[in-house]
Amino acid sequence: MEEDVKLDSNKSDCNAIAKLDRKISVSEFSCHCCYDILVNPTTLNCGHSFCRHCLALWWISSNKTECPECRDKWEGFPKVNILLRDVIDKLFPDALQQKYKDIEENPEITQALQAFNKYGNDQNQASAAIQGNQQRGGGFFSGVLSALTSVAVVLLVYHWSSRESEHDLLVHKPVAKWTPEEVILWLEQLGPWASHYKEHFLSGRVNGRLLLTLAEEEFSKDPYSIENTSHRRAIIMELDRVKTLGVKPPQNLWEYKAVNPGKSLFLLYALKSSPRLSMLYLYLFDYAESFLPFIHTTCPLQKEQEEQEDDLFAKFIDLQDPTWRQWREFLVKYLFLPYQLIAEFAWDWLELHYWTSRFIIVNAMLLSVLELFSFWSLWTRREIKNLPQLMWKHFWKMSSHGIVVAIFWPVIPQFVCNCFFYWALYFNPIINIDLVVKEIRRLDTHAV
Repeated sequence: MEEDVKLDSNKSDCNAIAKLDRKISVSEFSCHCCYDILVNPTTLNCGHSFCRHCLALWWISSNKTECPECRDKWEGFPKVNILLRDVIDKLFPDALQQKYKDIEENPEITQALQAFNKYGNDQNQASAAIQGNQQRGGGFFSGVLSALTSVAVVLLVYHWSSRESEHDLLVHKPVAKWTPEEVILWLEQLGPWASHYKEHFLSGRVNGRLLLTLAEEEFSKDPYSIENTSHRRAIIMELDRVKTLGVKPPQNLWEYKAVNPGKSLFLLYALKSSPRLSMLYLYLFDYAESFLPFIHTTCPLQKEQEEQEDDLFAKFIDLQDPTWRQWREFLVKYLFLPYQLIAEFAWDWLELHYWTSRFIIVNAMLLSVLELFSFWSLWTRREIKNLPQLMWKHFWKMSSHGIVVAIFWPVIPQFVCNCFFYWALYFNPIINIDLVVKEIRRLDTHAV
């Protein structure tokens, strides 16, 4: 009796499976790319499943890591849905054998699968390396950055707490309060030639108050004895600037930063993030003080170059409006090589700021490479037509950031501003090197 019951239950199960098999068709397990039966079905984060070779062909042709149907980006590297694959293998073995045979005979699919799997291996290795670095407390690169950041913060804390160096800068001290030693310091910063007259000024015990009373004819007499007309003219022109300002005008990066802390930080970040908009801003709102020296340095005329070679004091002469030839050279570089303009400007200060200028030049080169990679990415994805829209979004983004910074600038501590300044100046090149290496590896992966 019991055996009869078991036989009846088995028969009913078999009948149910048979009815289920008759209801299931190949169309219910079809890929939405090739509209054929799923082969090695790969399920993405969004839930859609595709043949693995179809997903590889889509990735090769579009150069995008997103779903071919809903366009959602996938995270990590897609894997074969083992449960779904086993179900299809049991339900449609004959159809799958024919499909496998067609795939093996197609060299394009084989190459796409090899490239796709290599990309997945690289992604898995990179994830494993990141996890290993996190478990070890960071790799060598992050350790170097942490050490440099710690040293910089310690130095900035000391500088901020003492405040001695900033108060001692002549750009903050009125001329009338200069000591004879500070007058000599001002004189030496005019150029190497001025050191010849250092002893003369020391013997006369020239302080700031006496310096303001000196006339041009007195410099040719004892104790100064400046017989060179060009030297005398350069000292008089710089002395006139000192009298007008009441303090020493900034003549290097650190003095400019001491006088204009907010403006220097703004220019540093703005020229790094959006050089074209920053140069346009300088032209519209800071023409005489910043834009004219910039364009005359980066795009000098041949006549200006000869004058600078023959006349050591050409920088004391008021800069004239750029010529059409200068504008033509500037606009070409402005449109296609904006970071080269920054590098050329830093190169002109190489003698005064040996290491700082080199950091700026290297960073400008790296930013140029990253910008080139961005344009290449748009070109390969056939999204170059979206460039005007992206530029408009970038303009509003930079404008909104600038407005926010302008509003909150008065309440930001100077120590925080110094941290941002030195980070952007010295640490960004290290970060950009890592970004360039990642972009090169990505190109190598897609080129396979």
